[in-house]
Amino acid sequence: MPDSMTEQLRQDMNCEGLPECFHGLKDLDRKCFQALVEAEEPLTVDDLAERVDRERSTAYRAVQRLLQTGFIEKEQINYDQGGYYHVYSPTDPSKITDEMQRMLNDWYAKMGRLIQEFENKYEQPENSAPAAES
Repeated sequence: MPDSMTEQLRQDMNCEGLPECFHGLKDLDRKCFQALVEAEEPLTVDDLAERVDRERSTAYRAVQRLLQTGFIEKEQINYDQGGYYHVYSPTDPSKITDEMQRMLNDWYAKMGRLIQEFENKYEQPENSAPAAES
């Protein structure tokens, strides 16, 4: 089970921790995302692997996680003589944050419903409260 809400609120958090908090992304995923942000142009998986000093297959798995969570976008580049390759670039931060805000709103609504269910389940009827002795 993840850390309790109380534990999470006690922790010092920063914006770099959001991808892990919202999507369970790993440190390598964050490094790959940062490399794509810092790049002057979209990168291939090979270029990205070199920048984060990892094997191509490891970088590819990070790219797949980043694509799945919407942090990066894929573009197909076609060769004139046939064939193609893909390059990757970061998604606009406003799109990412809009999605995080939507997820947070959904989570907040779900927690509100669960809190109400908890109250309804364990509420004591007023007339069944123990009588105070005089």
